[in-house]
Amino acid sequence: QPQEQLRVVLLDTQHRVQRACLVYMGNVNSAMVRVAEVFREAIKDNATAIIVAHNHPGGDPTPSPDDVEVTAAIVRAGKLLDIRVLDHVIIGRSGYVSLKERGMGNL
Repeated sequence: QPQEQLRVVLLDTQHRVQRACLVYMGNVNSAMVRVAEVFREAIKDNATAIIVAHNHPGGDPTPSPDDVEVTAAIVRAGKLLDIRVLDHVIIGRSGYVSLKERGMGNL
């Protein structure tokens, strides 16, 4: 059984990918996600923007209320840190959902 993973893609000022980091593996929910962990590597690498991505092992990429709540908290923290959160992408078996494209999570 695949596990849920939350990853962060670190971007430079030109929005070029610096690297991708695994932040969490297992059950990713708003009670568990520490926003500081999401930004730890971005701060270390002086990234100016990030893209958050995680998978739904069940296959349906539809954002849960927890996904939207976590995204909004990450966006708020990013503003304080001056690190833009460009998107939160949820990947499922049949495709993906961009919270930015859906206008969710204050992106």
